[in-house]
Amino acid sequence: MGLVLKYARLTKAGTWQYRRRIPTKIREFLKQGEFKRFLGSTEREALANFPKIDAEFERLVAVANRRASGASTSSQTPLEQHREAERIAKEMAQGAVVVGGRTLPASDPEAADILRDSYLSRFPTDPETGEPLADLDAEGRAINILHSGGNVERPAPTLADAKRLYISEKITGDINEVTKRARLERVVGYMAHAVDESRPLSSLTREDAREVRDHMIRDLEMRPSTVRRYLNDVRALINHGLTEFGLRDAQNPFLNLHIRSQGVARAERSPIPAQTLKAIRARLSAHAGADLWRIWRIVEGTGCRLGEITGLLVSDLHLEEPCPYIDVIPHPHRRLKTAGSERRVPLIGEALEAAQEATDEAGEGRFLFASYGRVRGADGASAALMRHVRVITDDPKIVVHSLRHNMEDLLARARVSEFDRNLVLGHARGSMSERYGGQDARLEAAERALRAALGLSADKSGGKDAQDSR
Repeated sequence: MGLVLKYARLTKAGTWQYRRRIPTKIREFLKQGEFKRFLGSTEREALANFPKIDAEFERLVAVANRRASGASTSSQTPLEQHREAERIAKEMAQGAVVVGGRTLPASDPEAADILRDSYLSRFPTDPETGEPLADLDAEGRAINILHSGGNVERPAPTLADAKRLYISEKITGDINEVTKRARLERVVGYMAHAVDESRPLSSLTREDAREVRDHMIRDLEMRPSTVRRYLNDVRALINHGLTEFGLRDAQNPFLNLHIRSQGVARAERSPIPAQTLKAIRARLSAHAGADLWRIWRIVEGTGCRLGEITGLLVSDLHLEEPCPYIDVIPHPHRRLKTAGSERRVPLIGEALEAAQEATDEAGEGRFLFASYGRVRGADGASAALMRHVRVITDDPKIVVHSLRHNMEDLLARARVSEFDRNLVLGHARGSMSERYGGQDARLEAAERALRAALGLSADKSGGKDAQDSR
């Protein structure tokens, strides 16, 4: 029969069989050492069926190689296995099987019976019942789908399916993908106390949701604010799954789940008292690196978030303008918190001096602060600054972010309107577009607000001494 039927063997029963060894490196993965299929009762049938069976073997090996090499980092869920089986069954249905001199489509019941019997023949049988002891792989499930005429019910989507879909559509490709993926895995890990990932999404109950909440508060001793943040992730994950899997009749049990605050509600961050701020500044100016001291002064003098400053490019600074300013815009290495965060922030007084120093130091470089101009660079700057802050105070409410609270208080005491405070601090602007139409007008308003807050005169002549007098 020539080389075309290299793996064809004539059995003792007089039929033709395709037999081929599984490559050694994937035998353990597939739990089998040999691939066997029925080719036909005659040489002609074997010749006709050989190309399809040979292609089936190559596909099996290719998929196994990808999974064994780590292309699939976790085992498939039942729904993922079923979907793969449906794809394989669709491919099989396009083929044909020669039976008794007749060419039948693979979807024909008689042809499907032969394919199924051929597949099951490689498994041992139960000595009592004679039934194959088979743990079906994707190919076996595909043959079952083909054999049943497609009447095999899909498994219900599980929490694991919802998590993988959410990661694929909402997290993969995000600039903070690694961080967000780790956080989601952590949250689902907390849920495992009450809800296993294999639970059907539609079976989640309010009792499950309460137990997840109580586990975080009672057993893991998380703060209510942390629990709220984690449960927001859970709600988003489940909402996405219910929508995308078409589970219209199912409810998200994590919606409107009450989380009781412990004791009197208090702000998590406090403004830094004047004497403490003076001591921190003295510590930083004497012991911190030059970039850290510049970053602190810019944050203190603008009210910007730390990440907005550490992620600046040199091109974001416009120091030669009549009103020098920072153009706070998103970058691949640093996103902004909200749409309102994108703004122009005036540079005056000591913040302007620090920005000029940083620009001179950066030279031809792209980043204003090369050590922190990266994904999560603000975390590194925060940790370094906090080591100095903790030398002065161990108050847990006093952190780098407290400088924004200081600026908020300064603006309020200067009787700056809420609209103009939002221009400086980058809170959601709401109707700000109705109050100031253009970028230049907003910049002018923000400059007036900052000068009022910092006690600098409108003639733009104040500087370090004026700020230190605070």
